[in-house]
Amino acid sequence: MTNNEWYQVDNVANVFLASINDRDTRSLRISCTLREDVRKDILQEALDQTVALRPQFHVRIQRGLFWNYMEDAYSRPVVKEEYRRVCPHLYNVENRKRLHYAVTFFKNRINLDLFHAISDGTGALDFLNLLLLNYLKKAHPGVLDDVLMGEGASAADLSEDSFQNFYENNTEAPVSSGKAYHPKGGKLPFNQLQFFELHMPVSEILSRARQSGVSMTSYIGARLIMVLLQDMPSNKRDLPVTISMPVNLRNYYPSASSRNFFNNVNVSHMYTGDENLESLLEEYDRILKESLAPGKITGHMNHYQKLAQSAAIRAVPLLLKQQGLRFAAKQDDSRVSAVISNMGAVKVPKEMQQFINYYSAFCSSMNLFLTICSFSDKLVITVTSPYSSTNVIKNFVRGLTNEDIPVRVFATEVIR
Repeated sequence: MTNNEWYQVDNVANVFLASINDRDTRSLRISCTLREDVRKDILQEALDQTVALRPQFHVRIQRGLFWNYMEDAYSRPVVKEEYRRVCPHLYNVENRKRLHYAVTFFKNRINLDLFHAISDGTGALDFLNLLLLNYLKKAHPGVLDDVLMGEGASAADLSEDSFQNFYENNTEAPVSSGKAYHPKGGKLPFNQLQFFELHMPVSEILSRARQSGVSMTSYIGARLIMVLLQDMPSNKRDLPVTISMPVNLRNYYPSASSRNFFNNVNVSHMYTGDENLESLLEEYDRILKESLAPGKITGHMNHYQKLAQSAAIRAVPLLLKQQGLRFAAKQDDSRVSAVISNMGAVKVPKEMQQFINYYSAFCSSMNLFLTICSFSDKLVITVTSPYSSTNVIKNFVRGLTNEDIPVRVFATEVIR
């Protein structure tokens, strides 16, 4: 963006804006843990430099009569030592000067917290990696001077609404699934979320997945369905277990946008009583591959963009639109048992790799939300949970360790 520029937020961002609440702040966090402690003064300099290169993040969201819109922000982002919860509140309609992202650090970890209306995981990771490069160049003069990252995309490319750009009004609407099974037990008090980090070798998970002839995502997804089925009481067995997975649409369309550009696909399984891990692995992988076919991905994207472009909907005042979007978001949450977001293998220039230990990511959610990040041979699966019970997570970890996969578990404390 350039000075004094504004634009309408994309259709996914409108959903986030309508459905934010005290538990689900609609924020995400991407972190990189270095092999050395972070120097605050240098990180501040690197952030100033990065914001100048990615002004698409340095915006504030305003309310119009019919749509929300973004405009340039002028306040300086200030680096702070980590001081609040993971995925904090970053949007407040009453505080219009607030930035919708924050950079914090703790010892050797750098965190980027971002309101999801600004960008998705791919855009956030691009911003964080550019910040890391600028930081490491300043922290180690002469070592990375010739290293470049994120070159080639124009300001217009980075700020593009790719949903609108690639929309085609000629596809069938996807079929919606019904209400899904949710883990038993109550939610945590005081609108809390609990956060877990599971650390394990990439090679160990890949080896098991390849032995079964499935992808890593399918291996983790099938294991999650298995433990959800084990947790399911008999009076809930008429409900499907449904795993939702965000899909990076940049893999399907030539987009360099740093804004939201993703869609969700679902894998569902109905309880039969005859399940075993092998059958679930095959079923999950088959359904996932079918769902990722370009035609189906296009149909999902066009369906939601068609709603946003409907003349009847565009004429409805924003307040009424948000009520409808809030209801739709609750319906979508009810159709999902858990979410798995695979960020994939994080790639950076080889000159940077010696300074990086691992990456991790979290997303606030009203459901169980697993995020997968891998770097070198280090795999980090994070779990966001709104539930008091930790049985599903405990049994998921137990299933991995029973396969002789070494897992280290870290968890935040919560108030009971």
